[in-house]
Amino acid sequence: MRKPTLYQSLKAKRRSQSLVIGVTWYTEETWAQVKATAVDPECFEDSFPKWKEMAVAARRNFQRSGVLALECQINPEEFFAWCALNNQENNATSRGEFVSEKLSAAHESKA
Repeated sequence: MRKPTLYQSLKAKRRSQSLVIGVTWYTEETWAQVKATAVDPECFEDSFPKWKEMAVAARRNFQRSGVLALECQINPEEFFAWCALNNQENNATSRGEFVSEKLSAAHESKA
């Protein structure tokens, strides 16, 4: 039996709109820069338009399940510096952690 996707899990739980997640977001240039140095380039779609289509659909699915999904632009220089500082490789896990930290910092500054 396959493990449910994050989207399916969230939809099943019918979370309230108070749940906020950051969706890693790129421009065409930053997408190419981050992909070029990733240790897991296979995790990226074949092209920026394909990535954008997937990302927009994922954000829409989160929002339909009651999750506030915020675009979080990755600045490659900032991300690479964060990786060096935290002894992380450029992979899916570190990209997710970076976005999560950025979102948390932005949320705390507004609170």
